[in-house]
Amino acid sequence: MKKILAMTIALALGGCASITDTYLADGEQALSIDCSGEAGSWASCYEKAEASCAGTGYRIIGTQGTPAPSDSEKTLGADVGNYKSRSVVVVCK
Repeated sequence: MKKILAMTIALALGGCASITDTYLADGEQALSIDCSGEAGSWASCYEKAEASCAGTGYRIIGTQGTPAPSDSEKTLGADVGNYKSRSVVVVCK
């Protein structure tokens, strides 16, 4: 039981990005990338998008989640606090 709890916490706080195929209203295929978690970042979402599109580039359709804090909102230069939600939908070029 302790191992399951530890793994759940690690996944929740880890910066693991999950990718799901999705379709836009016009039928175009897209990727929904979820980079939520305290250890994640918007940069990790965009890096995952670049890797998923095999270096061909991508077009951002939309983003949703906790905005990146300004420097004045950080504690000792770090973004600490509550769970951060981040997701981006992209279309590979």
